[in-house]
Amino acid sequence: MEDCKDAPYSEEYYDLLVSYLSLENEYLPGGCIQNIDKDFNVVYLQSAGLPKLDIDQYTYSAIPKCFTILDEEALQAGGIIRVQSQPNLALRGQGVLIGFVDTGIDYQNEVFRNSDGSSRILRIWDQSIRSEDTPEGFLYGTEYTKEQIDMALLTDAPLRVVPHRDEEGHGTFMAGLAAGSEKLSEKFAGVAPYAQIAMVKLKPAKKYLRRFYYIPEGAKAYQENDIMAGVAYLTRLAERYRRPLVIYLGLGSNSGDHSGNSVISYYLNYVSFKRNTAVVVAAGNEATARHHYYGEVAFGQQSDVVEVDVEDAVAGFHIEMWAKAPELYSVRIISPTGERTAGVRVQQDGREVYRFVFENTQVIIDYHIVGTATGDQLIYIRFDRPTRGIWTIEVNGDYSIEGRYHMWLPITGLIAGDISFIRSNPDTTITMPGNAAAPMTVGGYNAGNDSIYLNSSRGYTASGLVKPDFAAPGVNVIGPAPGNRFEARSGTSIAAAITAGAAALYLEWAVERGYNTDITNAEIKNDFIRGAVRLESRVYPNREWGYGTLNLYQTFEQLRRT
Repeated sequence: MEDCKDAPYSEEYYDLLVSYLSLENEYLPGGCIQNIDKDFNVVYLQSAGLPKLDIDQYTYSAIPKCFTILDEEALQAGGIIRVQSQPNLALRGQGVLIGFVDTGIDYQNEVFRNSDGSSRILRIWDQSIRSEDTPEGFLYGTEYTKEQIDMALLTDAPLRVVPHRDEEGHGTFMAGLAAGSEKLSEKFAGVAPYAQIAMVKLKPAKKYLRRFYYIPEGAKAYQENDIMAGVAYLTRLAERYRRPLVIYLGLGSNSGDHSGNSVISYYLNYVSFKRNTAVVVAAGNEATARHHYYGEVAFGQQSDVVEVDVEDAVAGFHIEMWAKAPELYSVRIISPTGERTAGVRVQQDGREVYRFVFENTQVIIDYHIVGTATGDQLIYIRFDRPTRGIWTIEVNGDYSIEGRYHMWLPITGLIAGDISFIRSNPDTTITMPGNAAAPMTVGGYNAGNDSIYLNSSRGYTASGLVKPDFAAPGVNVIGPAPGNRFEARSGTSIAAAITAGAAALYLEWAVERGYNTDITNAEIKNDFIRGAVRLESRVYPNREWGYGTLNLYQTFEQLRRT
């Protein structure tokens, strides 16, 4: 058991996401198992004696994906202030728990304290601090209770009692926007200032995964399995205290098919079905990143040409190409000097490895049929030590009906150097898990001039599902920073935080005041969509705004009319 407590941190253990049905795998007996929920587990395996980490050996879905944070007058625009001040509503989030899976929280900050100086934070699970005080049912991290936090706040050196910090400031900012107490001197108030707060601080991604994904040194990267564990912790906490729950995720990844078929997306769909639980995720900031390519191999056309501009010398990068079943493709890589791979025709699973002589670059191409439900094709291309210049990918339609496919480079923040598609496409850039079907996915806009936030990821999903669901203010929004400071940030994670606060107000009205004591995430999302502001000059839904802009007051107006 002691070894299992070290496994989540040790570089000598692989972290693998598996279902209960996979626990009979030949490698798994003897591993440390962390149960997430119902059908999901994390298995930690000692890597010594096992095959090298590779999707060819462990499957694409089992290897945790890496995520990064999504940020770069708001409450008035969202119809929040009118709901807070309307006498018969006067909603403040009383009795609701808002849970964050993020970078931590500056628990000493005044915006997270009651008028008597005590904390509004119910729990902190710091995954990065090793101790014996792990949360019940979890192998790692340290849990801090409200009582411990209150005790720390009474001392001259709080960090000696509760040594939890938010070095990045992202979690502090988002928790403050969603649930910060009013601070008149800064003209600041969070959306749900009476809600309780729970924070999960994610531990950094392991080095072996960072190497596998070519994540640059110093980049903020977090593992899929740790995020899922954080969500599981929040759901158990809410059940224990019998609180309505809002789960906030301001993280994203460009991995996956962008149709909501990833492990974390399936899990968030499952959590979204729980009663009195709302799940809010950011859409991502990838619209202008030039990290998405949409291609077609027309009927009778033999191939399509994709150009990738590698402007900086980097250790490597990868590209994921996805095609819907029953389409099958193969690719040929052409180097900046004109050297070509063989272009092997691969029908199902297979691998092609090629070393370019003049560039001293190795390219590995893995062909996989992914997903028992979909059977879609994934072509996973790894470039190791790529030479600067234009790399060309020739896409051949081996079995093509519609002839459509997508490619994605890693998300901004997790890709080294300046690498982009020459003919990129800003659509279908909603990041994982924002492309999951059930959660509320929120894009960002500028409330000052009613324009879309330029970087706000655009829909729809690759399968055509409308995402984002709607947009909320996300440009130059003021919020708290560590050290009782305030700063401005932009990004869809800000828009999602405002929406999370709005969901808390709605849950207070529905559950705590008895109007709908078994409300679902789907009902909340649909009510928010019905109340969204839609301009006559735009057609809805659309790829940028979804069904419109969040307006909580109009949501209640719609309820009054029905």
